[in-house]
Amino acid sequence: MPWQGIPLEESIPVCERGDTFSVDEIKLIEKQTSPPDYLTEAELITLMEKHGIGTDASIPVHINNICQRNYVTVESGRKLKPTNLGIVLVHGYYKIDAELVLPTIRSAVEKQLNLIAQGKANYHQVLQHALDIFKRKFHYFVDSITNMDELMEVSFSPIAATGKPLSRCGKCHRFMKYIQAKPSRLHCSHCDETYSLPQNGAIKLYKELRCPLDDFELVLWTSGARGKSYPLCPYCFSNPPFRDMKKGMGCNECTHPSCQHSLNSLGIGQCVECDSGVLVLDPTSGPKWRMACNKCNVVVHFFEHAHKVQVAQESCDVCDASLVAVDFNKTRTPLPASETQHTGCVFCDPVFQDLVELKHATMRHSMYRGGGGRRGGRGRGRGRRGNAKKPKDKMAALAAYFV
Repeated sequence: MPWQGIPLEESIPVCERGDTFSVDEIKLIEKQTSPPDYLTEAELITLMEKHGIGTDASIPVHINNICQRNYVTVESGRKLKPTNLGIVLVHGYYKIDAELVLPTIRSAVEKQLNLIAQGKANYHQVLQHALDIFKRKFHYFVDSITNMDELMEVSFSPIAATGKPLSRCGKCHRFMKYIQAKPSRLHCSHCDETYSLPQNGAIKLYKELRCPLDDFELVLWTSGARGKSYPLCPYCFSNPPFRDMKKGMGCNECTHPSCQHSLNSLGIGQCVECDSGVLVLDPTSGPKWRMACNKCNVVVHFFEHAHKVQVAQESCDVCDASLVAVDFNKTRTPLPASETQHTGCVFCDPVFQDLVELKHATMRHSMYRGGGGRRGGRGRGRGRRGNAKKPKDKMAALAAYFV
């Protein structure tokens, strides 16, 4: 076992109590910590036995399989060095379903097999149970296969060198590349991280603004001039920061209490068609201002040619929607008596009712249609927007302009 031997320069001479030694040299050596060495076959077998994976007969077969499939290579000292393929596969499995690479599931199956051998478990029941588990995992893996494709393409195809710089990474502050090939995504070559994006639309930088949670630059997704658009944080889109958020949500569904891009700051009121959506002001839509439902494809156009549109802190006494402050240009104001500024409810204020037009966004894919998901509205007064009323006069006013 030469790999466990002590090098000659580290060996200690034979000495007894009372012996004296002269100091020949004193020096200070500066080094850096190094990562653990690769596992040897013997160490891997020890770990497999510790976690209850395999038997004396099957363990060598497992090790031989990962060598033949080029997941690892055998280096000097019988060390198993993972290949690029093996590393990508492990990261991909861990990203989709960590139990596919952790020893827990395999160890549990081995324990059940031992119970069968001891006559304490039924063979057919254990078999069916194991098949059901892995069948469900297989279907879930297939549904999430794009995550594996992203890792494979970045590591094994020229796509890692393609794409154009778009927004800055919040970790290293270098530019991430926007890869347009489906599924479109952002890739940081320095951090070796890939971030998912909404599909079937265009992506561009959003005013070089940053997410207050992770410092990633925001990007703007749009489905076209007649469609919807909303900003999103690439990191939050793949890693929801709050419990009531799911993967794939943009800033128009983020419940951050103070961010200027979140649902709390730009949400106006409950959607007029679906029960789960909230109408959110699109701050990039001026001068043809609009608000769009963050669940379905409803778009409400209002206050065309307004100089500024802002969501106020106050709420409507009738429908509980947030009031909107509008500032028109002096030469193009539609307000009575040539007024340029007015604050009121989009749905209930008689001054605003003639300036509101309900439409449906033009979407490129059916996945963006329909509601579902979290109920509610803006975060101020937790849950208050979710119980907003739908007065008949509001519905009638919007239906009159339905296209």
